[in-house]
Amino acid sequence: MNNMHNNKFVSYLDINPEVQNAIDNREPIVALESTIICHGMPFPKNLETAIEVESVVRENGGIPATIAILDGRLKVGINNEEMQFLAEKGKNIKKVSRRDIPFCLANKNHGATTVAATMIISSLANIPIFATGGIGGVHRDINDSLDISADLQELAKTNVAVICSGVKSILDIPKTLEYLETYGVPVIGYKTKTMPAFYNSSSDSLLDHMCSNPVEIANIIRIKWDIPQKGGIVIANPIPEKYSIDKKEIDSVIEDALIEMKKRNITGKKTTPFLLERVAKKTEGKSLKSNIQLVLSNVLLATKISKEFNQMSGGQS
Repeated sequence: MNNMHNNKFVSYLDINPEVQNAIDNREPIVALESTIICHGMPFPKNLETAIEVESVVRENGGIPATIAILDGRLKVGINNEEMQFLAEKGKNIKKVSRRDIPFCLANKNHGATTVAATMIISSLANIPIFATGGIGGVHRDINDSLDISADLQELAKTNVAVICSGVKSILDIPKTLEYLETYGVPVIGYKTKTMPAFYNSSSDSLLDHMCSNPVEIANIIRIKWDIPQKGGIVIANPIPEKYSIDKKEIDSVIEDALIEMKKRNITGKKTTPFLLERVAKKTEGKSLKSNIQLVLSNVLLATKISKEFNQMSGGQS
């Protein structure tokens, strides 16, 4: 993984001693984002989930590295006190993507990192495997808003593999896949031939590539960066079937939430948190439970992939 041509970024970077020790000793590490803590679910469920997510990594032989920005510092691996702080502050912590990072650092602010920002900071720390819930994508009203998540461009240029449950189902899945194809981002379905739809384990969008075990996936990641082909990889891991929400039910709820969002003129970075909150309310908490379970499933798969990737590459990315 190639970092910037100089090491000036190190002066902004704080790597947790446990994570640094894992990097030095070539142990498997899984990067985790902080937006899900601050903007993905309410307190205290967000704190409970963040703790459980890190536990899943540890129990399966990996080291978790939750990433955030605190007091203008890029944090790779936050401690319990910092996690509690982020969870309690919730939406009062700014959501930070690529474009926001310099401002956040210059003003010594706190920031909850999106998929894009987490990928950047993970890359700076040489951590190549990252688990999240769902990636951002092309919004359904693209023809009116031109709203495309910065996550997609980051996947095109940053060498981090992202394990997710596909694109958030509030987005346009076919257009998101077209965008990823245009920018040369491989999408691998884990034991699935269709792109997962976040709350639902499948969609109408077929995938070109499927792998049935973590060894295959780790090998593809290794070869891609060995060539070298710059950019990330999406590993789409369907939500466990028993937590999947019926497609008609979730589509109806999302449509209602989108209408409400337009009425309230909610745009930009506020759209996803608003929609997730409305969907959770209208499904009477069912979607929140599904969200938690799919994250845990992704983290488990990411840990397995990280272990295999480490063995193949000698810990080097």
